[in-house]
Amino acid sequence: MEKQIAVLKSVGPKLLPFFKTTCIYYILWLDADKPSLFSALVKVLPVLSLCVFVLLHGLSLSHLHSYARRILAGLVFSALGDAFLIWQHIDGLYFISGMLMFAIAHVLYIASFGFRPLVLPVGGALLGVAVAMYAVLYPGLHGVYAVLVGVYVLLLWLMLWRGVARLQVLDYDVWTWTKLAACVGALLFIVSDTLLGVNKFRLPIPYHRALVMTTYYAAQLGIALSVADLKDHDITACAHDSVMSSHDVHAFKDPMMSSDGVHCSETVPNTSSHRRLHNGPCRSRKME
Repeated sequence: MEKQIAVLKSVGPKLLPFFKTTCIYYILWLDADKPSLFSALVKVLPVLSLCVFVLLHGLSLSHLHSYARRILAGLVFSALGDAFLIWQHIDGLYFISGMLMFAIAHVLYIASFGFRPLVLPVGGALLGVAVAMYAVLYPGLHGVYAVLVGVYVLLLWLMLWRGVARLQVLDYDVWTWTKLAACVGALLFIVSDTLLGVNKFRLPIPYHRALVMTTYYAAQLGIALSVADLKDHDITACAHDSVMSSHDVHAFKDPMMSSDGVHCSETVPNTSSHRRLHNGPCRSRKME
C-alpha cells in the first residue's frame, strides 16, 4: 500500500499541466462551428500534456520501455485525430482522417496491453456487445462509413477486451492500480465514441460535446496513467539486483560462509575426523 501511495504522490505534480489545459479548454469553450488552428491547439493541449507526462516517467529504446513507447505513440495519433475532427463539419474527409488517426491509436493501445492472458470468455462477451453497438449505428451509416465504423467499433471493443484481460483482479500479485486505470480508460473511450457516433449518425444528444470531451479526456488520462509504475518497477528490480550482488560480494569475502548462509566455524565439529572436511562443503550439526 505504501508503494502505491508513493507512486501517486509522484504522479500528482506531473499531471498539473493536463488539468490546467483541460480547464482552459472548458473555460474558453470555443465555437465548434468556427474551426481554427487556435481551437485545434486548445483541444489537443491536454493530450499533449499527457505525452509530456509519459516522457517524464522515462523513455528509452530498450524492451523495458516498449509499453510506454506505444502509449506515447497512441497519444500522439490521438492528438492528430483531435485536430482533424475540428474541421469535420466542413468536409467529411476530415472526419474520416480523424477516425483513421484514432484507429491507429487504438491499435497501439491494444499492442501495449498485449494478448496474455487471452481470457476468451471476456473477449466473446465483448464481441457480442460490439455487434449490438454496430447494429444500433448501422441504420445511419451510408457508403464508406458502413465499413469504416464497423472496423472502428471492433478496434474499440478489442482494446477494452485486452484492458480487462490484463487486469487479473483475482491475482493480487499481478493486479495493479495502473492496470485498472488503463481498463477504465478503455471503457471511457468506448463511452465517448459511442456518444459521438450516436449523435452523428443516429439522433442528437443534449450536451453531447461536453459529454464526449469529458469522457474522452478521462479515458486518455486513465491510459496514460498506466505507465506510472514502470519507473518504480525498474527501481525495485535494480534494488533486487543490488541486494543479490551484495550477497555475492559478502559470500566471496567470507569463504567460511556456506551457500545457505551458515558460517562454517559454527557448523564443523572440532574433531579430528571432521577436520579433514574443513576444505569441503560446510555441514550442519543437524546432519550428524
